[in-house]
Amino acid sequence: MFCALLTAACSTTRAAAPDQSGPTPLTASAALGDFGTVDYCSLLNVAAVAPGAVAVPTFESCQAARGAQTIRLGPLAFDSDPNIKPYDYPGPVPDGVAVQQSMFNDRSACTRAITFADGNRIDLTVTDTGTDQAARCGVADATVGSALTAITAGKVGRLTFPDRSWGRVAPCVLLDSHDLDAAAGPGSRPTTGLSGHTCIRGKVSLALTVETTPPSAPPEKLGGRDAHVRPAGAFCLVDTTQPAPGLPGRRELAEISVVETAGTANDATCALARTAATSIFPRLPTPGKP
Repeated sequence: MFCALLTAACSTTRAAAPDQSGPTPLTASAALGDFGTVDYCSLLNVAAVAPGAVAVPTFESCQAARGAQTIRLGPLAFDSDPNIKPYDYPGPVPDGVAVQQSMFNDRSACTRAITFADGNRIDLTVTDTGTDQAARCGVADATVGSALTAITAGKVGRLTFPDRSWGRVAPCVLLDSHDLDAAAGPGSRPTTGLSGHTCIRGKVSLALTVETTPPSAPPEKLGGRDAHVRPAGAFCLVDTTQPAPGLPGRRELAEISVVETAGTANDATCALARTAATSIFPRLPTPGKP
């Protein structure tokens, strides 16, 4: 009787239906984890893509230099870019991911975008002083393949930020001050970037990273720090550096930019940028100081 009852009970159990949901579209958060600590150099197989290149990790990109050629992998972006167009990338791509190209500045650079299912993308650019666009784009496609291989293999590395590193600083906190009302514009509020290392408030932005290009402007004192001021098109840029904790020989960079909405940056734009620097720079941590 017991066996009969058991058999009857078991006969009501049905096998689970096979999973027919298919692959899950890959989002940037699933691929990269915490955006603020991604080591983009872990996505670049230098030996395979650019043998002999020297790669430098910044807070939100990797820059590798080989002679006159530079590979920049990152940052992560979400904004719409009308220059980005589809193209036939020759390698395998995870479900939900698109590889696109940009035609911007295509006489000296080859630009690709790895766009994830959630709309976030990794921008990458290869630049040099030559005229062989096909060779540049070959390196760019190899960089795309390197990044996708590392992502699908779960080999995305993480950055760590020692005490007093500017990688630990929340830039929007530094922009949330009435001292910046005039430079940023009335009623403006800070908005952080995807990585957490950039912030925009109206006409003012602040980026915290690792320096990859030495300054060219003469130094001056702003906010108690050595700073460099230079116009660059519609922007006036002010930067300062400190030795990078944990990266011997490297320097961390804090860069303020103020945009001139009426056209080219001028003396008035740079005066506002200097005012912003005088407010922001003293509140940056300094190695060896409490």
